[in-house]
Amino acid sequence: MKHIRWQLLIALAGVAFLSVILGYLALSTNSVERPDFGGTYIEGVAGRPNTVNPIFSQYNDVDRDIAALVFTGLTRADENGTLKPDLATRWTVSQDGLVYTFSLRENVFWHDGTPFSADDVLFTIHAIQDPAYKGPPDLAGFWRTVAITSTEPFVVRFQLTQSYAPFLDYTTIGILPAHVLKDVPPNELFQHAFNRRPIGTGPFQVTELSAGQATLDANPRYYAERRPYLGRILLKFYPDYESVIAAYAREDVEGIARILPTYLPKARTLANLKLYNARITGYSLIYLNLTKPAFADKTVRQALLYAIDRQRLINESLQGQGLIANSPIEPNSWAYDSAVPVFPFDPEKAKALLDAAGWRDTNGDGFREKDRIELAFNLIAPDDPARVALATEIVKSWQAIGVRANVQPAPTSLLVQNVLRPRQFDAVLYEWRTLSHDPDQYENWHQAQIPSPTNFGQNYGGLNDRDVSEALENARKTNDQGKRIEAYRKFQERFADLAPALLLYYPIYTYGVDQRVRDVQLAPMLTPSDRFRSIAQWYIKTKRIAFSADLGEPTPAPTFTRAVPRASATATPQPPAPVPSPAATPVASSVAPPMPTASPANAPTPAANQCANLAGIIKNPAHESTVSGLIEIRGTATRTGMAYWKLEFRADAASGYTQLYRSDAPVADGALSLWSTKTVPNGVYWLQLTVVDNTGNFGQPCQVRVTVAN
Repeated sequence: MKHIRWQLLIALAGVAFLSVILGYLALSTNSVERPDFGGTYIEGVAGRPNTVNPIFSQYNDVDRDIAALVFTGLTRADENGTLKPDLATRWTVSQDGLVYTFSLRENVFWHDGTPFSADDVLFTIHAIQDPAYKGPPDLAGFWRTVAITSTEPFVVRFQLTQSYAPFLDYTTIGILPAHVLKDVPPNELFQHAFNRRPIGTGPFQVTELSAGQATLDANPRYYAERRPYLGRILLKFYPDYESVIAAYAREDVEGIARILPTYLPKARTLANLKLYNARITGYSLIYLNLTKPAFADKTVRQALLYAIDRQRLINESLQGQGLIANSPIEPNSWAYDSAVPVFPFDPEKAKALLDAAGWRDTNGDGFREKDRIELAFNLIAPDDPARVALATEIVKSWQAIGVRANVQPAPTSLLVQNVLRPRQFDAVLYEWRTLSHDPDQYENWHQAQIPSPTNFGQNYGGLNDRDVSEALENARKTNDQGKRIEAYRKFQERFADLAPALLLYYPIYTYGVDQRVRDVQLAPMLTPSDRFRSIAQWYIKTKRIAFSADLGEPTPAPTFTRAVPRASATATPQPPAPVPSPAATPVASSVAPPMPTASPANAPTPAANQCANLAGIIKNPAHESTVSGLIEIRGTATRTGMAYWKLEFRADAASGYTQLYRSDAPVADGALSLWSTKTVPNGVYWLQLTVVDNTGNFGQPCQVRVTVAN
């Protein structure tokens, strides 16, 4: 009996000791949430696939979306438009700028397991050069001036006929598999079955493609340093944008590929839908036919621009989804001149300019005339309701300064062929889509590009100015970026003075994704498919890893995996605390490596002037300022050994931050991100800029408090 008592005491002592140890571990060890591999992301897209082939997909945004996930090119453009190696590892340019030599990756496999080589690059370019090619004529026209050869299995050489600085931008086009298509006649390639079950080298591969949906699974052979967390992407096709929003409301999809300004009010009411904004390349403008006597006078053109309240149009007609355009070269470009003259809304100055030019209301009817000819014209606009409404507001602005203009709707599909190219117009409201990261504007404004029966140029207004043309010629003849910047500065200065067309705004792309899809980022975009640029870091599934407070690193404790469910539609969504990704993720590991938690919800907030001493500085908006509409957040984000920086926001009462933008490129007193404040309720918000180095340290974030008052 006594012996049993001792055993019981020993057992109790052991339990007590174990309890102490477990208690200590509980106090000294936390768990952290990390991304995990797997999960399916379902997105709704307006449109249908037709030809999923990178040399033809320019005709259809849905084709381009799928091709962006399936195919890769020799190079790729990052969020700043800078070209980086992709299927190529590096390239060299000859001193005269005529020969480009690319070294290719040797560890790339097609989705079917066949090795990639220089033969695939040669096949792709030859397919575009072939006379039977049925893709964009301008693409074929360019490549037919380039000779391509291969001297080794992983080396290709391009020989140009003349120095052409924008050449590298053409090397982003997706490469096709020669072993699959080499026996297909060129005139049959456009209709070939390959385009409905494509094989590429990209991060995802097509396993199903129908009129209703596309299923893409993660590519297990993907060569990039980081493989995607997502295991599958499901794209569902709908007849229009409104149907996609309705599908999200029914919980049929988790993402809305594009939200047009017309549908933004509805989208803002959807619980758990996070809206992302980014500028998409191109600009909206009004072409003026410069052969018309009234428009031949730059004073009249300048007056028409001064009379338009462009910011009001953006705020009211576009729901804030635009930025005032002051140059054909966009603000995120290295060639943009921030000192370019601007035309602020000034109706009194517009009236004074017209008076000085001799256009006056001499008969008292409220409209101006000169030499008995009234200042009147038609403004042709695309016939969709949003564009007609925009044109109507512009016409009202001109009527207020005594200019008579009438809106004339025309089918969008006929604008180029029947109106712009034959130059059968007075003025045309048009949205120009730029399809290149290079700032080259030769085709749009050079005097040799004025359309004629034998010339399919795109200088539709007819700008015939030697100074403009010379600047554009010089800018494309050299690879010296300093010389190109100077040439484009002259072009922009001259363009602003002449005002040959009325620039209105740079469009903003709005993307909607359910909050359970994490680490989504949207940067300036060339095409809508660029929303997938950061797809490798998106995740749905997470795991928890034990984290020792003493050691500051994960312990080898058991983990579990879970998927994040969509919250109830009646619940008030709280933005999840974003999990920053590492500078590099080993592809062989099935467990995501430790990452710093760079978004402390309750971190002490420095006074605004303390940000000046930090690696990250938010200069605009100012601390304690009031903001509304679409704002540009500016500042500096750089430090020695920087891995990345990120900009976030949270409501004053919220417990976690929502990411606006993240980048690994340093910024020195420049634009950090756009923030559409109309996507959040009015109130007090914190902006937080965190700069993380390559050891995971991030120091004190810069935090700025603002009041949103839309």
